[in-house]
Amino acid sequence: MLAGQDAAADSAREALAALCRDYWYPLYAYCRRQGLDMHDAQDATQGFFNHLLEAGTLQRARAEQGRFRTFLLGSLRHFLANERRHQNAAKRGGGALVSFDEMAAEQRFSSEPADAATPESLFERSWAFALIERVFHRLEAEYVAAEKAALFTALRPLLTAESARPGHEALAAGLGMSTAAVGTAVFRMRRRYGELMRYEIAQTVTSPAEVEEEIAHLIRVVARG
Repeated sequence: MLAGQDAAADSAREALAALCRDYWYPLYAYCRRQGLDMHDAQDATQGFFNHLLEAGTLQRARAEQGRFRTFLLGSLRHFLANERRHQNAAKRGGGALVSFDEMAAEQRFSSEPADAATPESLFERSWAFALIERVFHRLEAEYVAAEKAALFTALRPLLTAESARPGHEALAAGLGMSTAAVGTAVFRMRRRYGELMRYEIAQTVTSPAEVEEEIAHLIRVVARG
């Protein structure tokens, strides 16, 4: 767990930086939805990371009670308020500690449909989809490492929506496997997906008891669409 552990400061800093790299887009999108233009949102997001990774801020992050996404959003809101007051936003490329593809971020933001929901609820939705994407990438990497990339590609649709999914019989014919073997492979993939999801969420909450609560919350967020 990130919070509540007695890990060395350097190790905790690296873990925090890794989480920021994985979940920077919801923060960037939040800045855009607060009315910042593309460049100012880039500046604000990068400046926030630089601020967050300072030693004093890191200690507060480790001591924070609650979920990491909640801490991040609250910290970003406070940071933006201070930046507006002091007019000293960090400039792009000035000592950046967390890198991200700025143009890809804006293209992604521009492609999202307009939504009347609050920036906070949209932040949660972006966070949930960033988490799902990260878990898919980790799962795919494991299958590729095991030389089972084709199996992953074939079975991946069975991890998502029920509609328009290929049947086990069709998959078995395409993969040269028995229907029973496909069923077993699907079960194992879903089980591993769940394990990876719980592991990823465990990095963002303060206690094991919060993992299932966070999963249930994020499922509701995704279901609201």
